[in-house]
Amino acid sequence: MADIFWWVIFPYITLTIMILGLLYRYAFRQLTWAAPSTNFFEKKWLRIGSPLFHYGIVFAFIGHVMGMVIPMEFYQALGISDHLYHMGAIWGGGLAGLMVVAGLIILLIRKMTIDPVRIKAGFADFFSVLALLFVAGTGTYMTIIFNTMVIEYEYRETIGPWFRSLFVFMPKYELMSGVPFIFKLHVVSAFALFASIPFTRLVHIFSFPIKYPARPPQQYRSRSNYRKQGL
Repeated sequence: MADIFWWVIFPYITLTIMILGLLYRYAFRQLTWAAPSTNFFEKKWLRIGSPLFHYGIVFAFIGHVMGMVIPMEFYQALGISDHLYHMGAIWGGGLAGLMVVAGLIILLIRKMTIDPVRIKAGFADFFSVLALLFVAGTGTYMTIIFNTMVIEYEYRETIGPWFRSLFVFMPKYELMSGVPFIFKLHVVSAFALFASIPFTRLVHIFSFPIKYPARPPQQYRSRSNYRKQGL
């Protein structure tokens, strides 16, 4: 019964909360969809932490698609050996994980130590950063330490097929029974994070700025410039 709850019921509950919550927020609280900028309050650490986190999370997402969505047989058909795949996953995934963790730590310290940023941040802001840090931390540990010092676990034979089975509504929960605990913890915490998205500023990840690269830069003027111009 525990396996059925964690690997069938719990994922569907969290995904349902996420989808319904996103629909509700988009329909009735659309003005809160975007994440407000704190660039005015502090720039130095934001310029370091934010790119590290955002680029790292994009690379991590691509890595999860490669490992969880694309079947193992696809790589075998291309002639990519298991060893070569795992080496790429350790180096690429490890780097992406370290970028996310480092970026989140910088952003968390910034929220805690810069007074205007701390005052503006609410409980949901701290929760989302800490939750992301936990998920990213366990994922980075699995990639860099567990898979190199404990055992090179082949998650593409268990977690991957289970994850894909959820989307055809035929969950193969039995595949998760022998999965190492740290992998189970990572998966459960990730799904719990999904459920929290509609209630935090993480919701803005679903507003991908397609036109952003071509948008002209925004111009800001300091108060001193205004005073010089007599404004």
